[in-house]
Amino acid sequence: MGGTVRAFASRPRREAFVLGLLRGRVKLRGAGRSEVSTVSRKFYITTPIYYVNAPPHIGHAYTTIAADVIARFKRLAGYDVLFATGTDEHGIKIERTARANGVDPKEWCDRIAGEFKQLWERLNISYDDFIRTTEPRHERVAQAIFERAYRNGDIYKGIYEGWYCASCESFYLESELVEGKCPVHGRPVEWTAEECYLFRLSQYQDWLLRHIEEHPEFVEPESRRNEVLSFVRSGLLDLAVSRSTFKWGIPVPFDPDQVIYVWIDALTNYITVAGYGQDEERFQKFWPADVHLVGKEILRFHAVIWPILLHSAGIAPPKKVFAHGWWTFKEQKISKSTGVLVDPWDLAQALARLSGAEVGVAVDAIRYFLLREVPFGQDGDFSDDNLITRFNADLANDYGNLLNRTLPLVERYFQGVVPEPGPAEDRDHLLRETALQVVDAVEGAIDRLELHRALQEIWRLLGAANKYLDEGAPWSLVRRGQERRAATVLYNTLEAFRIATILLSPTCPTATRRAWEQLGIPVPLEEQRLEDARKWQGFPWGTRVRPGKPIFPRIEREAVRAVVEEEQPQKGGERVEEISLDEFKRLDLRVGIVREAKRVPGTEKLLELRVDIGGEVRTLVTGLIPHYTAEDLVGKRIVVLANLQPRQVRGVTSQGMLLAAEWDNEVALLTVEKDPPPGAKVS
Repeated sequence: MGGTVRAFASRPRREAFVLGLLRGRVKLRGAGRSEVSTVSRKFYITTPIYYVNAPPHIGHAYTTIAADVIARFKRLAGYDVLFATGTDEHGIKIERTARANGVDPKEWCDRIAGEFKQLWERLNISYDDFIRTTEPRHERVAQAIFERAYRNGDIYKGIYEGWYCASCESFYLESELVEGKCPVHGRPVEWTAEECYLFRLSQYQDWLLRHIEEHPEFVEPESRRNEVLSFVRSGLLDLAVSRSTFKWGIPVPFDPDQVIYVWIDALTNYITVAGYGQDEERFQKFWPADVHLVGKEILRFHAVIWPILLHSAGIAPPKKVFAHGWWTFKEQKISKSTGVLVDPWDLAQALARLSGAEVGVAVDAIRYFLLREVPFGQDGDFSDDNLITRFNADLANDYGNLLNRTLPLVERYFQGVVPEPGPAEDRDHLLRETALQVVDAVEGAIDRLELHRALQEIWRLLGAANKYLDEGAPWSLVRRGQERRAATVLYNTLEAFRIATILLSPTCPTATRRAWEQLGIPVPLEEQRLEDARKWQGFPWGTRVRPGKPIFPRIEREAVRAVVEEEQPQKGGERVEEISLDEFKRLDLRVGIVREAKRVPGTEKLLELRVDIGGEVRTLVTGLIPHYTAEDLVGKRIVVLANLQPRQVRGVTSQGMLLAAEWDNEVALLTVEKDPPPGAKVS
């Protein structure tokens, strides 16, 4: 094909290719294309395994999308990739949550793990392994590591005392608490003392300090590394690695009264996936992991506890632990513990409705926004307006419109067939050099986990291509009889777009596939490799293009306002969406007795209630003033929605919702006849 004969235009590039052949690092694929050999080029990346106490939200999606983009790019670059994610399914909180929802822990875990898998499928996550800590393969590994540390003398039995947060299953020092509450979740902690097995974490403090100082790339970004070093230098305490106060966990192999605690249970998932103790060839190939992606709130577990556990077992630590920042919504952290949640699938569906794009393309827009909007590693505030701006300016205009402008010109002037370019001029050379620079820059940015920078570089190429088309003005060239020059301008524009599409495909897999179909290139996008993006004039002339509808249709602000107004409740005949019987059965409605009530300080309408719902007293925050006083409520039997996700209201965690009727500015609580006990089900 015409373009492939110039695949290696410069002498240094040709020489590098020849040297690669001689050294056995490059193999020919035919038709002038090359592929870097996957021999010894492996890449293992992980997300944290997510706790199944509640369904997934956009915070989980952020980490997983980032890992997916990196994994896809590494496959594009010719690596043999292992990309793992999964769910953490043991612990007292799961036991309690399952009981509160009227199911056994395994049934609850199956349900929430299924929701994670469903969301990852919808978000186009290309994981290779989904690990669940309730799987037999993982139970064997967790027990093996526990027993190995015990036989090494690194685990011993003792009494552990400390302030314990059930939400993060962590013990904290008095100095680490914030106003007597968990520093991560802001919830009350409880003093716990129990007999358990402890791991000699303190024994490895000096080793870990040396390891981090000798391998600064082990913890990134630098600000997080400094936090870890400061924490380790302040002194490590021995760590509780078993519990006896609950049973939902992996039994300690030599002491059935104890279950293995989260540090060994959850963290060892990474070596379970790699094949430890079960597939030695796989383990030797993929371990150590190249990158553990984690949120900054769990960095200490991965950068302190995990490498020490591995070192104790004689296993190499991972190469890198990278802690990214938090997303907030109106300056409140998006998380289950705060109750501030954004559902990425609902968001994608709304974006598709507003734009008219297919929902897979809307998913791509969210993937792009999350990674482009904020430098990876820093915090960011989620904004619908910013998402729409990125959709219109970056995706619809810079990317989509470049395709929509160029293909009709090929149709009009060259019968829909990509023309052969003529002799190159200075501006052609400049576009070519920009394209080749961008390929290298994107690869370097991905290697450094600067995901926002990689996307900025792709947009640098798109900006150059848009400017090149505007200045080249092929429509004017045709009018002046310079069809040969017009052919060159259109060909080079499409070539730059081809390269940008390959580079963008890990971030926007659906949209780029649609664009590739319109380009008409016979080799599927999924078969392209990074080396194909390094070939200028890799677009075979003579290809028939297939123009189609815009991939990213612009979102009009008027349409946004109309949808918002349409979705507001209508007075009178209010429209209510129907739900199924199964959906109704998911509501855990119970009788609750108000034991205590008080006004929330600094508020006009809010009351904080302590409600007995049977075996558990929940805190509810509700705006009932002036309809009820605190004294009115104590002793009332009310109806409570018990499986509503917790949320933060004026610094108080509200753990459910009471039911009330509203009409004409009046409010009446729903109460029950007779005297049912607290916790009685309402159905």
